[in-house]
Amino acid sequence: MRLPVIAFVCLSLGACLGAPDGVTPVKNFDVNRYLGVWYEVARLDHSFERGLEAVSAEYSLREDGGLKVLNSGRSVATGVTDQAEGRAYFVEAEDTGYLKVSFFGPFFGSYIVFDLDQSNYQYAFVAGNSTDYLWLLSRTPQVSDKVMESFISRSAALGFDTEALIFVDHSPKS
Repeated sequence: MRLPVIAFVCLSLGACLGAPDGVTPVKNFDVNRYLGVWYEVARLDHSFERGLEAVSAEYSLREDGGLKVLNSGRSVATGVTDQAEGRAYFVEAEDTGYLKVSFFGPFFGSYIVFDLDQSNYQYAFVAGNSTDYLWLLSRTPQVSDKVMESFISRSAALGFDTEALIFVDHSPKS
């Protein structure tokens, strides 16, 4: 999987641990409730996920206090599923949804949960260090129209190009 390309992007463009203007991490974040599998429902295009469908991420605890991140995605061109393993650590307090994630060596990028279903942890709106990086994650491959409308509206208000969103296909391929 091409996920390690983020390291090159971060190194080339400078620090990757900032946040887009107006994007504020959620408070009262409970990492134990966030663990498990999340499906990528929508994203902005970027090189390290280009051409992938059926994308998911599984989060689990690491012995060093961080999170293990196992991303999976299926190539539209070949049908082959590939995985990339990374690690994540809190940037601020552990009850704030602001982490740094790395899939390659010492290079980290921002992972900012800026909206979250606080009652059931069924969906999360996630941004990177700029408005070029945006994801809608869910515990299921699809979300309600209400959640999708909220994601698009909130993201557009924060300056993300929601017209460019990719809606991820999770249908089984034979």
